[in-house]
Amino acid sequence: MVPLSHYLILSATLFSIGVLGVLIRRNAIVVFMCVEIMLNAVNISLIAFDRYLNQHDGQIFSFMVMCVAAAEVSVGLAIVISLFRNKATVNLDELNLMKW
Repeated sequence: MVPLSHYLILSATLFSIGVLGVLIRRNAIVVFMCVEIMLNAVNISLIAFDRYLNQHDGQIFSFMVMCVAAAEVSVGLAIVISLFRNKATVNLDELNLMKW
């Protein structure tokens, strides 16, 4: 059986990679992918604690996180498509929506 610490280290590593991707990358699609990596890291820790404590609450919360992630992907993709149609780029540095 794999100890809880291994799952938490994996989860923390994935979450850190996601945070670095959000802070460093400027492509909107890559930023959304990094947010998804962060949500999956949270799912790993929820399921790990669920298994460690022998309860089923972690699975329920993990399912809720997956539903939020699916909604985020659909809204995010719509925003990216709208921005690309208006500005012809998905680079976040080149987008300035407050300028006339």
